Amino acid sequence: MNDENQNAVYAQSVISVAKALDVDPERGLDARAVALRHDRHGPNQLRAHARQSPFLILAHQAEGVIVWLLAFAAGLSFYFRDVAEGIAIVVVLLINAAIGFFTELRAARSMEALLDIASVSTRVRRDGQDLRIDAQDLVPGDIVLLEAGEVVTADLRLAEASRLECDESVLTGESAPVAKQTDPVPPGAVIGDRASMVYKGTAITQGSGVGIVTGTGMATELGRISHLVQTAHAASSPLEKRLDRLGHRLVWLTLALATLVIGAGILRGHDMFTMVQTGVALAVAAVPEGLPVVATLSLARGMWRMAARNAIISSLSSVETLGATTVILTDKTGTLTENRMTVARYLVAAADVDLTHQEGAVQFEIDGQRTDPMQDARLSQMLRIGALCNSATLGHGRAAPSGDPMELALLRVAQRTGLGCDHMLQKCTKVTEHAFAQDAKMMASVHRIDGGYQFAVKGAPEAVIDACTHVLGPDGPQELDPAARARWLDRAADAAADGLRLLAMAMKPSDREDAAPYEGLTLVGLVCFHDPLREDVAAAIAAARTAGVRVVMMTGDHAKTAAAIAKQAGLGTKGRPLAVIEGQELTGFDPDTTDGALRDRILAADVFARVDPVIKLKLATLYQANGHIVAMTGDGVNDAPALKKADIGIAMGQRGTEVAREAAHMVLRDDAFGTIIAAMHQGRVIFDNIRKFVVYLMSCNVSEVLIVGLAVGTGLPMPLLPLQILFLNLVTDVFPAFALGLGAGDDTVMHHPPRNPAEDIVDRSRWTDIGVLGGAITLATLSAFWLALHWLKLDVGRSVTVAFLTLALAQLWNVFNVRVPGGRVFVNDVTRNPWIWGAITLCIGLIAAALWVPGLSSVLQLPDPGGAGLLLATSASFIPLVMGQIYVSLRPAH
Repeated sequence: MNDENQNAVYAQSVISVAKALDVDPERGLDARAVALRHDRHGPNQLRAHARQSPFLILAHQAEGVIVWLLAFAAGLSFYFRDVAEGIAIVVVLLINAAIGFFTELRAARSMEALLDIASVSTRVRRDGQDLRIDAQDLVPGDIVLLEAGEVVTADLRLAEASRLECDESVLTGESAPVAKQTDPVPPGAVIGDRASMVYKGTAITQGSGVGIVTGTGMATELGRISHLVQTAHAASSPLEKRLDRLGHRLVWLTLALATLVIGAGILRGHDMFTMVQTGVALAVAAVPEGLPVVATLSLARGMWRMAARNAIISSLSSVETLGATTVILTDKTGTLTENRMTVARYLVAAADVDLTHQEGAVQFEIDGQRTDPMQDARLSQMLRIGALCNSATLGHGRAAPSGDPMELALLRVAQRTGLGCDHMLQKCTKVTEHAFAQDAKMMASVHRIDGGYQFAVKGAPEAVIDACTHVLGPDGPQELDPAARARWLDRAADAAADGLRLLAMAMKPSDREDAAPYEGLTLVGLVCFHDPLREDVAAAIAAARTAGVRVVMMTGDHAKTAAAIAKQAGLGTKGRPLAVIEGQELTGFDPDTTDGALRDRILAADVFARVDPVIKLKLATLYQANGHIVAMTGDGVNDAPALKKADIGIAMGQRGTEVAREAAHMVLRDDAFGTIIAAMHQGRVIFDNIRKFVVYLMSCNVSEVLIVGLAVGTGLPMPLLPLQILFLNLVTDVFPAFALGLGAGDDTVMHHPPRNPAEDIVDRSRWTDIGVLGGAITLATLSAFWLALHWLKLDVGRSVTVAFLTLALAQLWNVFNVRVPGGRVFVNDVTRNPWIWGAITLCIGLIAAALWVPGLSSVLQLPDPGGAGLLLATSASFIPLVMGQIYVSLRPAH
């Protein structure tokens, strides 16, 4: 069948589909037809996605502009035969690449996970015989036999269905099984409404059926999602974009400074070769060699911290992306809710009975007062009917529960009140069962009791109420007149509006086993089910709102159910009604061309109901196109493409499918929505820390550039040599910067809205900070250098040592100048960081080694400056600290 017909088979009759596929459903395909179709369509498997090569992951580590700038500086060093300098830069590049490579090696393996779903066998009818074959051998036109508990292995148009229900949550996100039937459904129906179809990767929960294969492999709905995952391109993270912008600015700054200084030196009569070497020194000074390493290690540290909080991050850049998130697009089933049906309420004559489930027990309450269900005929009959008219099993020993989730919920509540199915069947022997029928929308079981028969019936409220002539009241059966019938229907509608799923219960005694099951019934009541909201969700969503982050629900469930859960979770904006959009309203929606009223309405929506995977992917794209940093949560196969496309895809570790986990950037081991908020807090702290150490590193590097540039411009000897600058940048600067990256952060970071996604790491106010702090270090260093030459009368070599020591110590003390503005001088976020004190102690030891360890001091060309030189350098190094503290105290907060 062509693609157009394939997409419309749910709207065609069984006869038309069988004719188009040239198959007789009673006999199936013959061997020759199977062979021809297998050659034409290939095996029933998903196309394997090429695994990301480790070499590509390694190449990704070399994509940053700063990395290329460092590589260029290393090349120049080797060209001018400064081998030690060149090797030092190469070592930095290798360390940075190694850290990034090993932390990002666990790349997404979505296609392998999808292939695992398909590796099952299936029963088919071929040449008039029922056979069990490998699912990979299915071809379009095959006749597949379905039973409860089986996984559907291809897309099927149903030809027969007996009480058939299917769990399609992995495709649609809808929590409850969907009843199936053979009649065509209207063209354009979304997947969740295609009752005449079952799809590859879903599961049969109840009943049996026969289906005609209409799609195999990549031609199935699951295959379409597989293709979406392959083609959904993950955008660059905000941090990657910001570091790239910073790198480009540093490139131009370095070129401009080097050109200016080289030109000025040549004009002053300096040797060309000497000035080119000076240009290299400036390039080395301008580039913060430690920035890639410190940024990578800080993000890795963030990954470890998040892992301790049950959030597993798959890529370094995703750590910071969390802190920039502006909107969370969340699945409902299994993410906001527990994906577990529970009896929430019984509606009986003259009473609403609420149930509370606690630690294996259940409590019944009427108007807040506890009641014993065994002392109330209405409640006890509801429990008995729920246990008797039931095809599910709770399982014993190692056997897992099986059956429809609603029927399992009825068995659990009956068992917890002493009316378990086994106990009831000993007293009320089941003699026959009338399977659920789509036309009747009811099922019935017949039991022998006290010499007669008892009919237990359950089904859709409108169908059961219509079949009843009486209702069980507090004092016994009463006539169900039209007014009472209307009131019961209103009660059912009100409960449905609260997001509850309903079944009606009825009964009748009879002296005949073969009596009509759905005539002359007595209505006992309505049972209401809900998929409970996870305990941590409401608080987590409130915390997200405080942090200025919107939470939007996307689900395959119906609009009323989704809206009710959304209200319970606290979604929406106070002061305006909950905004709900259904998937049908988004038919033909294109995120690249949609504008005006529809775009504004979509961006303002709180809930998207009945949406399929393509719509989820398009919504994520639209939010990103409108400047949002998008986080998406999900656990089903249907979520995988959008998880990959989102800036931060978040999968559930316990309930999530392997497909979702591998496509996501973050996996929640505890499935707790609150873990997302904790991870967002950590992401914001990390970005603030990155800003601190960037300002710190850049102010140190600016001082080095100014020191060399002003010395050349004023005719002073070179106060610093390239290798000395490299030593400072790679040794003494890196450790304080890394300590800043390990800071615990400010407790109020989640009380502010997300930063502007377009905001640079170094904005205008921070460039001012860099200039002021760098200028203070420059003033102190050049003053100490001039005094060493003209006051202490030291030679150039020892005067260079004084300049080196002044600069090294001043840069160490400079770490205290990046504290939060407005904080106290001696007790603040920097001084409380124990890593800072450890870094300073280590760096003082390294500086001492550079001066007095013979081999190292000779390589760095640092002769002993004597006691006077040491005193001068140490005293001068505190000048930038004093100036910086005055500046930070007077400066307004960013």
